[in-house]
Order: sequence, then C-alpha cells, then structure tokens
Amino acid sequence: MINKLYDTSLSLLTDLYQLTMAYGYWKAGKAEQEAVFNLYFRKHPFQGGFTIACGLNSVIDYIQEFRFSPEDLAYIGSLKGNDGNKLFEPGFLDYLEKMEMQCNIDAIPEGTVVFPNEPLLRVQGPILQCQLLETPLLNLVNFQSLIATKAARMRLVAKDDVLLEFGLRRAQGPDGGVTASRAAYIGGFDATSNLLAGKLYDIPVKGTHAHSWVMSFDTELESFETYSQHLPNNVTLLVDTYDSLNGVRNAIEAGKSLRARGYDLGGIRLDSGDLAYLSVESRKLLDEAGFEKTNIVASNDLDEYIMDSLKIQGAKINVWGIGTKLVTAYDQPALGGVYKLAAIKSAGGEWDYKLKLSEQAIKVSTPGIQQVRRFSDNKGFVSDMIFNIENPLIGKSTMIDPYDFTKNRSFAENTHFEDLLVPIFANGKLIYSLPSIHEAKARVQDQLAHFYKGIKRFVNPHTYPVGLEKHLFDMKTELIMKLRQKEPEAL
Repeated sequence: MINKLYDTSLSLLTDLYQLTMAYGYWKAGKAEQEAVFNLYFRKHPFQGGFTIACGLNSVIDYIQEFRFSPEDLAYIGSLKGNDGNKLFEPGFLDYLEKMEMQCNIDAIPEGTVVFPNEPLLRVQGPILQCQLLETPLLNLVNFQSLIATKAARMRLVAKDDVLLEFGLRRAQGPDGGVTASRAAYIGGFDATSNLLAGKLYDIPVKGTHAHSWVMSFDTELESFETYSQHLPNNVTLLVDTYDSLNGVRNAIEAGKSLRARGYDLGGIRLDSGDLAYLSVESRKLLDEAGFEKTNIVASNDLDEYIMDSLKIQGAKINVWGIGTKLVTAYDQPALGGVYKLAAIKSAGGEWDYKLKLSEQAIKVSTPGIQQVRRFSDNKGFVSDMIFNIENPLIGKSTMIDPYDFTKNRSFAENTHFEDLLVPIFANGKLIYSLPSIHEAKARVQDQLAHFYKGIKRFVNPHTYPVGLEKHLFDMKTELIMKLRQKEPEAL
C-alpha cells in the first residue's frame, strides 16, 4: 500500500468532522456563505524567540490538486452513522463531485521569521471549502515550520560549519522523512542523506558508509582502502567502529594512498564517545600527517544544545551530521498551529466578525480579515502589527499588546514597513510566483540577520513586539465584552 499512498487524490487527508460540518453547511443552505479563517500558532516551539514559516509549497501543491475522485466519493458514500444508516445523502456527494476551489488564499512566504498569533495563511471563500481545508493546511504547515525552526536554531550554533541532515531512518514514516529533509534545508542545512528528498526538491545529497562496511572486512584499514579505491571522490571514513583514534590513523594511511592517485581524504566521521576530546586529538593526528584540510564530521544524537556545548569545549568539528533530534523535533514534536473562523459575511453583505472565547487569554482568537505589517528602521525589524484590512491604516498607527493594554507603540505614517501576507490564490487560481527552495533557504538567513540578536537566544529569549492595531484591539475587546454578557449556554 505504501507505493499507492500518494498515487491518489489527497482530498481525504482530513478529519471526519470537517466533512460532517461541510455536510451540515450544505444542508443548512450555508455552503456558499463567504467566510474568513486564519491559520496561526500560539507559542514558539523549543521555548525559543522565533519561528520559521514553512510548508507553503506543499499547500500550493495540495490545493492545485484538490478534488474528490470517484473512489473518494464511493468511500464517503459508504460511511454510516450511529444508527447504521448512510451518513451522507447522494445529493451531497454530487455537490462534492462538481465542486471547484473558489477560495482566496494569502500567506506569508516560506522562510519568513514569524511570531505567535500572526496569521501564516488567511483563507477566504465559501465556508464549506474553507472548512475542508482546515486539517490538511495545518498538517502541511505545522510540521514543516517546526522542523525549519529547529534547523535554523542549529544553523545559529554552527555558524559557517557544514550541516548535514541524516534523519531518514529515525523519521516518522516516509512522508515525515522527506518533508523533514525539505524543511531542514530551508531552515539552514547544507545537504541531506535522503536520496528521494534530493531528487524531489533539488537538495544536495551527502553520505559515506556505515559500521557494517568496516565490519565486513578482516581489518579496518582494508575496509578504508577498498572504499577509497572504488569511491575516491567521496571519501569520508567512519573511524569509531573499534577504536576511534586508531581509526583516524588508519584513515590517514588510506588518505596517503588516495593522494598517490591524485585524490584527497575528504573527512573522518566520529559517531560515538567524547566528541570534544576525540575531535581535538583527531585534528592533531590529521594535521601532523599533512591532512589539514580533511574535515572532522560528528554525529550521534546531536542537537543545538550539544553542538553549543561542544563548541564551548573547543571541539574541532566542522561538519555536523544531525538525525533523530532534528527530524523528530525531539524536544517538542508539535507546533500547535490552529485555524480559526474570524469573519463571516451576512445576508446584507456586511462582515460579521467572530472570535472564540476561552478561560485562557492565550486561547481567545482574534477577529477580522487580518494582515501583518512589519515595521523596520535602519537597524532592522522593530515590531509587527496585526490589523484588519477592512480598516485601512491612514496616518499614524498605534498597536497594543493584546495581553497588556498598558503596552502600546505608535508608528508615524512614513515609518518603513512590509505587509507580510501576499496573495497566493485568487478564486481558486494560483497567482503566486513560487520562489525556489534555495531562495526560501536564503530568505531565512536574511530575515534572521535583521532581527535583534536577543530573539535568537536559546535561554530566556527576548520577546519581539507583536500587537494588535488599536481599532482591531478595540473591536476584539468590544466583541469579548458582548459575548461575556450573554448567557453561559450561548457562549
């Protein structure tokens, strides 16, 4: 079945309740009612100070192919309710069969640094269609943004060192592996060991050999020399199968043979033991033998914290192979993005703004057809303001912290800004020129370079100012008060 997983329509990549709500909208005559949903997250992952937006490419692919196949409709038609009768009537299946995507979608480009409560995507169109997109959009954006952020954190530690993604064997299934390779590359990695990801996404691929290669020969030196003989232009030798430093000495002997043939020893890899000590001693051995340019590659369950510690200890590692803790986002395996209704058009053509209440302030959603305006000065980015595009910003604008109304900041009309959400689909048709994966990767580093360094700390990072434009803040407050005054059962 695995080879058939993606050789089919993916319109059923959703939760049942999305389809039952769609059916309810259709039965109630609300299917075509215009609505707006915002996709956002509430907290940065990894207790960090920034997040990288990623996954838009996959969203575009998904929506362009969105349709219910005859097989999909047959399956939907076979579903039964608690009473054993069909869940959906034939007329609804006919509606789904003829349905064409009509949504307008605006999104923040891949590789952009983003913050909690900012809409990464804004979906506007018939409420039935908007609803059907909820689960797949969250699935496509949440994971990739999480992994891209993890990768960007590792790039901050690595600086100019080479980062290699080695996580396929530990990833959450085939899609988890391929998707993680893509997101890791955008986040700042240089290459992957994943050949399928390399083929699909034009990511450079790198790899050497495993311990089994060494163990299959009578001696370690024989294994190194045989590998070097047959792949002289790809020689990084894994030296810790038996004794790491003796393995380095054997690698040097194989390197001498390589040089006699006009090639060079690309690197040695350490996969266990005290990586700080072993890398320092390996560097000494390599330099003394004239292999000053030979790389020292380290692997073994690394993450940004271990990398930082190794650098503090003076490790001589300049290539990092990262697997499990990257592709599984080991310390926080979910971003927690949400998709909330923010406005619905009344019969009279006016927008009726909506929000979800909660006993927790962080879970109260924000109404409005939202846009994010990023202000900057000659030093970099200074603040992000979320505003309702139905209230155009004229003259000076003021933003208010949604969790502390005493904190506010005003911006003069001539303050430099960029509106982050850009049009992607208009009436279901793609109108966006998609940047390459390499351009998205470059955008991450360019974006991070324009932020105050405090947001990039791993411990107690600086909180970048994000607020609601005053009119939006007032509208949200008024709507909250109005809903709070209703009877509890009406909430």
